[in-house]
Amino acid sequence: MRGLCSVHTHSTMCDGKSTLEEMARAAFEVGAVSFGASGHSHTPLPEDEGSVLPADMTAYRKEVLRLREEYAGRMDVLLGIELDSCADVTAEGFDYWIGSVHYLRDPAGRRHAVDWDQRTLERCLRQEFYGNFLMMARHYYDEVRRMAEQKPTILGHVDLLAKFNEDGYFFEESSPGYQAIALEALHAADPAETLLEINTGAMSRGYRSIPYPARFLLEEWRAMGGSVILTADAHSAGAIVYGYAQAVEWAQAAGFQRSTLLTRRGREERSLNI
Repeated sequence: MRGLCSVHTHSTMCDGKSTLEEMARAAFEVGAVSFGASGHSHTPLPEDEGSVLPADMTAYRKEVLRLREEYAGRMDVLLGIELDSCADVTAEGFDYWIGSVHYLRDPAGRRHAVDWDQRTLERCLRQEFYGNFLMMARHYYDEVRRMAEQKPTILGHVDLLAKFNEDGYFFEESSPGYQAIALEALHAADPAETLLEINTGAMSRGYRSIPYPARFLLEEWRAMGGSVILTADAHSAGAIVYGYAQAVEWAQAAGFQRSTLLTRRGREERSLNI
């Protein structure tokens, strides 16, 4: 596992199952070049309390910087944050940030989570979008577009809306209408500034058998000149580099030959291999 990084991670300080110390140790034990903590940013949504970082991130920062000192000279430890589209904090002072959309805004302006469970998403589709999935997709990808325009270090699980759709339950991913909406959002990202993650998180938690994003999005990102980074979106120490071999195959099938690592020295390009 040499030559890998794991920088999309969640600990018990947000909704993860392992402590930051356990996550860092797991990354070190598999030979990761760098480990990045990327706790979920605080949001003003009551339903997020307990599953996101507090607005005061002093303790979080302190623990990550302690681990940086502990692993100095052996593994880079990066201070990151996964900034949600409805966060009420900023990414100022962090080594990197992941820009992600977990909620869509319905026509009335209400927020709806797209990744809680299939039933919640279906209820949103029926009640707020009259069963019109393309309408719902437009509202979701409008949020993705706005996030992409902010030039995050990493654009997170760009098609999270498809989490419960691997069997085509909600829509046909090959639909020209759906693909046009998703591609419009992707085109708002700056490939010179932002990395697109190949994310295996839903695989490790049993929701999908393939990574995010869809092949057509990866192929377009390559055509745009963009770079990719492998991430596990790990919520436990055991998942710290889960599914990376499959992520490599997914990237190669889309035409990528290299991936990017985040380190204390900056970005490093490596050949795609495990």
